[in-house]
Amino acid sequence: MSTTDATIVEPTIAAPVAQTRKPDRKLPAGSCDCHAHIFGPQDKYPYSPKRRYTPHDGPLDRYIALLGTLGIERGVLVQPSTYMRDNTALLDALALNRFPLRGVVVVTPEEVSDADLQRMDAIGVRGIRLNLRHENGAGASAAIDLARRIAPLGWHLQFRMNPEQFVEQQDLLSGLPVPVVVDHIGQVPVEAGLDGPVFQAMLQLLEKGRCWIKLSGPMRVSKQEFPYPDVTPFIHKLVATRPDRLLWATDWPHTTINKAMPNDGDLVDLLSSWIPDDAALKKVLVDNPAEVYRF
Repeated sequence: MSTTDATIVEPTIAAPVAQTRKPDRKLPAGSCDCHAHIFGPQDKYPYSPKRRYTPHDGPLDRYIALLGTLGIERGVLVQPSTYMRDNTALLDALALNRFPLRGVVVVTPEEVSDADLQRMDAIGVRGIRLNLRHENGAGASAAIDLARRIAPLGWHLQFRMNPEQFVEQQDLLSGLPVPVVVDHIGQVPVEAGLDGPVFQAMLQLLEKGRCWIKLSGPMRVSKQEFPYPDVTPFIHKLVATRPDRLLWATDWPHTTINKAMPNDGDLVDLLSSWIPDDAALKKVLVDNPAEVYRF
Protein backbone atom coordinates (compact mmCIF):
# COMPACT_ATOMS: atom_id res chain seq x y z
CA MET A 1 0.00 0.00 0.00
CA SER A 2 1.21 3.50 -0.75
CA THR A 3 -0.41 6.88 -0.71
CA THR A 4 0.42 10.48 -1.45
CA ASP A 5 -2.07 12.10 0.91
CA ALA A 6 -1.60 10.06 4.10
CA THR A 7 -1.89 11.90 7.40
CA ILE A 8 1.52 12.09 9.05
CA VAL A 9 1.19 10.98 12.68
CA GLU A 10 3.61 12.08 15.38
CA PRO A 11 5.69 9.29 16.98
CA THR A 12 4.58 7.94 20.33
CA ILE A 13 7.84 6.16 21.22
CA ALA A 14 11.48 7.17 21.52
CA ALA A 15 13.74 7.39 18.49
CA PRO A 16 16.91 5.31 18.16
CA VAL A 17 20.25 6.96 18.92
CA ALA A 18 21.06 9.25 16.00
CA GLN A 19 24.85 8.84 16.05
CA THR A 20 25.84 5.19 16.16
CA ARG A 21 29.21 4.58 17.78
CA LYS A 22 31.71 2.50 15.80
CA PRO A 23 32.29 -0.66 17.85
CA ASP A 24 35.67 -1.40 19.38
CA ARG A 25 35.47 -5.02 18.24
CA LYS A 26 35.80 -5.86 14.56
CA LEU A 27 33.24 -8.49 13.62
CA PRO A 28 33.94 -11.53 11.42
CA ALA A 29 33.44 -11.16 7.67
CA GLY A 30 29.89 -12.04 6.70
CA SER A 31 28.39 -11.12 10.08
CA CYS A 32 24.61 -10.78 10.09
CA ASP A 33 22.10 -8.73 12.08
CA CYS A 34 19.24 -11.22 12.28
CA HIS A 35 16.42 -8.94 13.46
CA ALA A 36 15.65 -5.34 12.59
CA HIS A 37 12.66 -3.31 11.41
CA ILE A 38 12.32 -0.54 8.88
CA PHE A 39 9.58 2.08 9.11
CA GLY A 40 8.20 4.56 6.65
CA PRO A 41 8.46 7.07 5.26
CA GLN A 42 4.88 7.51 6.37
CA ASP A 43 3.76 9.29 3.22
CA LYS A 44 4.67 6.18 1.21
CA TYR A 45 4.13 3.41 3.75
CA PRO A 46 1.44 4.57 6.22
CA TYR A 47 1.08 2.64 9.44
CA SER A 48 -1.90 0.47 10.26
CA PRO A 49 -4.72 2.22 12.16
CA LYS A 50 -4.72 -0.84 14.45
CA ARG A 51 -1.11 -0.35 15.55
CA ARG A 52 -0.22 -0.08 19.24
CA TYR A 53 2.44 2.63 18.74
CA THR A 54 3.74 5.07 16.13
CA PRO A 55 7.50 4.88 15.48
CA HIS A 56 9.85 7.45 14.06
CA ASP A 57 10.58 6.86 10.40
CA GLY A 58 13.46 4.43 10.07
CA PRO A 59 13.82 3.81 6.33
CA LEU A 60 16.07 1.35 4.54
CA ASP A 61 18.82 3.89 3.84
CA ARG A 62 19.29 4.60 7.52
CA TYR A 63 19.40 0.91 8.39
CA ILE A 64 22.02 0.18 5.73
CA ALA A 65 24.11 3.09 7.02
CA LEU A 66 23.83 1.70 10.55
CA LEU A 67 25.13 -1.69 9.42
CA GLY A 68 28.04 0.01 7.67
CA THR A 69 29.05 1.75 10.89
CA LEU A 70 28.78 -1.49 12.86
CA GLY A 71 30.78 -3.51 10.33
CA ILE A 72 27.88 -5.87 9.62
CA GLU A 73 27.59 -7.20 6.07
CA ARG A 74 24.15 -8.88 6.10
CA GLY A 75 20.77 -8.13 7.61
CA VAL A 76 17.32 -9.61 8.22
CA LEU A 77 14.20 -7.42 8.09
CA VAL A 78 11.33 -8.59 10.26
CA GLN A 79 7.77 -7.39 9.70
CA PRO A 80 6.80 -5.01 12.56
CA SER A 81 3.37 -4.91 14.15
CA THR A 82 2.83 -1.30 13.06
CA TYR A 83 2.10 -2.61 9.55
CA MET A 84 0.15 -5.64 10.77
CA ARG A 85 -0.05 -7.94 7.70
CA ASP A 86 0.79 -5.33 5.06
CA ASN A 87 4.31 -6.45 4.14
CA THR A 88 4.72 -3.90 1.33
CA ALA A 89 7.53 -1.84 2.88
CA LEU A 90 9.57 -4.93 3.70
CA LEU A 91 9.03 -6.57 0.31
CA ASP A 92 9.86 -3.36 -1.54
CA ALA A 93 13.11 -3.09 0.41
CA LEU A 94 14.10 -6.64 -0.50
CA ALA A 95 13.19 -6.13 -4.15
CA LEU A 96 15.62 -3.20 -4.40
CA ASN A 97 18.48 -5.67 -3.90
CA ARG A 98 20.69 -2.87 -2.52
CA PHE A 99 22.25 -4.88 0.29
CA PRO A 100 22.45 -8.58 1.31
CA LEU A 101 19.09 -8.74 3.07
CA ARG A 102 16.56 -11.40 3.93
CA GLY A 103 13.03 -11.02 5.24
CA VAL A 104 10.49 -12.49 7.66
CA VAL A 105 6.86 -11.65 6.88
CA VAL A 106 3.54 -11.79 8.72
CA VAL A 107 0.77 -13.59 6.84
CA THR A 108 -2.24 -15.78 7.52
CA PRO A 109 -2.97 -19.06 5.71
CA GLU A 110 -6.19 -17.62 4.30
CA GLU A 111 -4.59 -14.51 2.81
CA VAL A 112 -1.48 -15.92 1.15
CA SER A 113 -1.30 -18.30 -1.80
CA ASP A 114 1.48 -20.75 -2.58
CA ALA A 115 2.34 -18.57 -5.58
CA ASP A 116 2.67 -15.57 -3.22
CA LEU A 117 5.06 -17.55 -1.04
CA GLN A 118 7.17 -18.51 -4.04
CA ARG A 119 7.36 -14.89 -5.21
CA MET A 120 8.46 -13.81 -1.75
CA ASP A 121 11.08 -16.54 -1.64
CA ALA A 122 12.53 -15.31 -4.93
CA ILE A 123 13.33 -11.88 -3.45
CA GLY A 124 14.68 -13.13 -0.14
CA VAL A 125 11.89 -13.94 2.32
CA ARG A 126 12.90 -16.88 4.48
CA GLY A 127 10.30 -17.12 7.21
CA ILE A 128 6.94 -16.21 8.72
CA ARG A 129 6.59 -14.48 12.05
CA LEU A 130 3.87 -15.55 14.45
CA ASN A 131 3.33 -13.02 17.21
CA LEU A 132 1.41 -14.88 19.88
CA ARG A 133 1.45 -11.80 22.15
CA HIS A 134 -0.73 -9.58 19.94
CA GLU A 135 -3.36 -10.04 17.25
CA ASN A 136 -1.31 -8.85 14.29
CA GLY A 137 -0.98 -12.10 12.40
CA ALA A 138 -1.58 -15.83 12.45
CA GLY A 139 -1.45 -17.43 15.87
CA ALA A 140 -0.54 -20.88 17.13
CA SER A 141 -3.58 -22.48 15.48
CA ALA A 142 -2.23 -21.56 12.03
CA ALA A 143 1.33 -22.69 12.69
CA ILE A 144 0.86 -26.28 11.51
CA ASP A 145 -0.81 -25.24 8.24
CA LEU A 146 1.79 -22.60 7.50
CA ALA A 147 4.64 -24.93 8.41
CA ARG A 148 3.38 -27.55 5.97
CA ARG A 149 3.21 -25.02 3.16
CA ILE A 150 6.60 -23.41 3.74
CA ALA A 151 8.55 -26.60 4.40
CA PRO A 152 9.32 -27.16 0.66
CA LEU A 153 10.76 -23.62 0.52
CA GLY A 154 13.15 -24.22 3.40
CA TRP A 155 11.59 -21.42 5.47
CA HIS A 156 11.20 -21.24 9.23
CA LEU A 157 8.53 -20.05 11.65
CA GLN A 158 9.61 -17.23 13.94
CA PHE A 159 7.79 -16.86 17.24
CA ARG A 160 7.33 -13.83 19.47
CA MET A 161 5.65 -14.96 22.65
CA ASN A 162 5.19 -14.28 26.30
CA PRO A 163 7.38 -16.35 28.63
CA GLU A 164 4.58 -18.57 29.87
CA GLN A 165 3.63 -19.34 26.27
CA PHE A 166 7.07 -20.81 25.70
CA VAL A 167 6.21 -23.53 28.22
CA GLU A 168 2.59 -23.88 27.07
CA GLN A 169 3.58 -24.32 23.41
CA GLN A 170 6.33 -26.89 23.97
CA ASP A 171 4.52 -29.64 22.08
CA LEU A 172 3.74 -27.34 19.17
CA LEU A 173 7.30 -26.06 18.88
CA SER A 174 8.72 -29.58 19.14
CA GLY A 175 6.45 -31.07 16.50
CA LEU A 176 6.59 -28.59 13.64
CA PRO A 177 8.18 -29.85 10.39
CA VAL A 178 10.20 -26.64 9.91
CA PRO A 179 12.88 -24.86 11.93
CA VAL A 180 11.62 -22.67 14.76
CA VAL A 181 13.23 -19.32 15.62
CA VAL A 182 12.43 -17.67 18.95
CA ASP A 183 12.71 -13.89 19.34
CA HIS A 184 14.50 -11.95 22.06
CA ILE A 185 15.95 -14.71 24.23
CA GLY A 186 12.46 -16.14 24.64
CA GLN A 187 11.48 -13.18 26.84
CA VAL A 188 13.05 -15.26 29.61
CA PRO A 189 12.14 -13.98 33.10
CA VAL A 190 15.59 -13.35 34.56
CA GLU A 191 14.22 -13.15 38.09
CA ALA A 192 13.41 -16.89 37.90
CA GLY A 193 17.06 -17.75 37.40
CA LEU A 194 18.69 -20.38 35.21
CA ASP A 195 16.54 -23.12 36.76
CA GLY A 196 13.26 -21.35 35.97
CA PRO A 197 10.71 -23.29 33.88
CA VAL A 198 10.86 -20.96 30.87
CA PHE A 199 14.62 -21.13 30.53
CA GLN A 200 14.67 -24.87 31.14
CA ALA A 201 12.05 -25.38 28.41
CA MET A 202 14.19 -23.28 26.09
CA LEU A 203 17.28 -25.35 26.86
CA GLN A 204 15.42 -28.60 26.18
CA LEU A 205 14.36 -27.41 22.73
CA LEU A 206 17.84 -26.07 22.08
CA GLU A 207 19.57 -29.29 23.09
CA LYS A 208 17.32 -31.27 20.75
CA GLY A 209 18.15 -28.97 17.85
CA ARG A 210 14.46 -28.08 17.54
CA CYS A 211 14.87 -24.32 17.64
CA TRP A 212 17.11 -21.33 17.16
CA ILE A 213 17.27 -18.62 19.82
CA LYS A 214 17.88 -14.97 18.95
CA LEU A 215 20.29 -13.24 21.30
CA SER A 216 18.50 -9.95 20.86
CA GLY A 217 16.67 -7.35 22.90
CA PRO A 218 18.46 -7.89 26.25
CA MET A 219 16.89 -4.63 27.47
CA ARG A 220 13.48 -6.27 27.00
CA VAL A 221 14.17 -8.96 29.60
CA SER A 222 16.72 -7.29 31.89
CA LYS A 223 15.73 -5.63 35.15
CA GLN A 224 18.82 -3.43 34.88
CA GLU A 225 20.18 -0.79 32.55
CA PHE A 226 23.04 -1.32 30.08
CA PRO A 227 25.08 -3.58 30.05
CA TYR A 228 22.17 -5.67 31.38
CA PRO A 229 24.33 -7.84 33.67
CA ASP A 230 21.42 -10.00 34.85
CA VAL A 231 21.05 -11.31 31.28
CA THR A 232 24.69 -12.37 30.88
CA PRO A 233 24.44 -15.73 32.75
CA PHE A 234 21.60 -16.79 30.45
CA ILE A 235 23.62 -15.92 27.36
CA HIS A 236 26.63 -17.83 28.67
CA LYS A 237 24.49 -20.92 29.33
CA LEU A 238 22.92 -20.80 25.86
CA VAL A 239 26.33 -20.43 24.21
CA ALA A 240 27.74 -23.32 26.26
CA THR A 241 24.74 -25.49 25.32
CA ARG A 242 24.35 -25.06 21.55
CA PRO A 243 26.34 -22.26 19.89
CA ASP A 244 25.28 -23.78 16.57
CA ARG A 245 21.64 -22.90 17.32
CA LEU A 246 22.01 -19.23 18.24
CA LEU A 247 21.51 -16.05 16.24
CA TRP A 248 22.31 -12.45 17.14
CA ALA A 249 20.54 -9.20 16.33
CA THR A 250 20.47 -5.50 17.07
CA ASP A 251 16.65 -5.32 17.21
CA TRP A 252 17.04 -1.84 15.69
CA PRO A 253 15.34 0.63 16.11
CA HIS A 254 14.47 -0.74 19.57
CA THR A 255 10.75 -0.01 19.66
CA THR A 256 8.69 0.24 22.86
CA ILE A 257 11.49 -0.38 25.34
CA ASN A 258 11.20 0.94 28.89
CA LYS A 259 14.89 1.62 29.42
CA ALA A 260 17.45 4.09 28.11
CA MET A 261 17.84 3.86 24.35
CA PRO A 262 21.00 1.83 23.62
CA ASN A 263 23.71 2.79 21.18
CA ASP A 264 24.06 -0.07 18.71
CA GLY A 265 27.84 0.20 18.86
CA ASP A 266 27.59 -0.64 22.56
CA LEU A 267 25.34 -3.62 21.79
CA VAL A 268 27.95 -4.98 19.38
CA ASP A 269 30.67 -4.61 21.98
CA LEU A 270 28.55 -6.59 24.47
CA LEU A 271 29.50 -9.60 22.34
CA SER A 272 33.00 -9.47 23.81
CA SER A 273 31.62 -10.46 27.21
CA TRP A 274 28.76 -12.58 25.87
CA ILE A 275 30.77 -14.70 23.40
CA PRO A 276 34.50 -14.19 23.95
CA ASP A 277 35.46 -17.31 21.96
CA ASP A 278 36.15 -16.40 18.31
CA ALA A 279 34.99 -19.75 16.90
CA ALA A 280 31.67 -19.58 18.74
CA LEU A 281 31.22 -15.96 17.70
CA LYS A 282 31.69 -16.87 14.05
CA LYS A 283 29.03 -19.56 14.37
CA VAL A 284 26.54 -17.13 15.87
CA LEU A 285 27.23 -14.18 13.56
CA VAL A 286 28.10 -15.88 10.27
CA ASP A 287 27.54 -19.62 9.96
CA ASN A 288 24.17 -19.94 11.69
CA PRO A 289 22.51 -17.03 9.82
CA ALA A 290 23.85 -18.38 6.54
CA GLU A 291 22.05 -21.67 7.26
CA VAL A 292 18.76 -20.21 8.51
CA TYR A 293 18.42 -17.42 5.92
CA ARG A 294 20.28 -19.06 3.00
CA PHE A 295 22.84 -16.33 2.37
